[in-house]
Amino acid sequence: MSNLEQFKIDLKGLSEGDNVFDFDLSDPYFEAIQAPAVKRGRVHSSLTIRRTGDVFYLDFHTDGFVIVPCDLCLEDMEQPIESDDHLVAKFGDDYSEDDDLVTVREDNAILDVSWFIYEFIELSIPLRHVHAPGKCDPAMMKILQEHSAARSGDEDTEPVDSRWAALKKIKDKN
Repeated sequence: MSNLEQFKIDLKGLSEGDNVFDFDLSDPYFEAIQAPAVKRGRVHSSLTIRRTGDVFYLDFHTDGFVIVPCDLCLEDMEQPIESDDHLVAKFGDDYSEDDDLVTVREDNAILDVSWFIYEFIELSIPLRHVHAPGKCDPAMMKILQEHSAARSGDEDTEPVDSRWAALKKIKDKN
């Protein structure tokens, strides 16, 4: 199990200027964060926090890969990810998140970046993720092909819906 304590940063303890943190994330991190969409992967996240008085500029660079199901064959696949993200943190009376601004209680001054990093990872995953051509599970692709052919109404078979036949007549006239 990953220790998420390493992601809790004491903002008051940071020196003026740049402070750099490196995080290597693997399966235990995704388990500990109870990630809803990503359960496995290997990702490196580098965080630079520039302190200017009581304002903190957080720059994240995240790269690596996560394991997600292929949209075609449903088999697991490695999806490369890379992102650069930015947040600003400041002290205030209550903790709040508003767009790219995080307000941290001054009496606590601890900022947990574990969930922010996960959100950046999830947002960097493309909407469509499929294996490279020829890498999908052949058995699943055969089943998919059979169902796709039956649904589209092959030339040798009767269309599933009579409206398709009417549309085919219109198409053939043109």
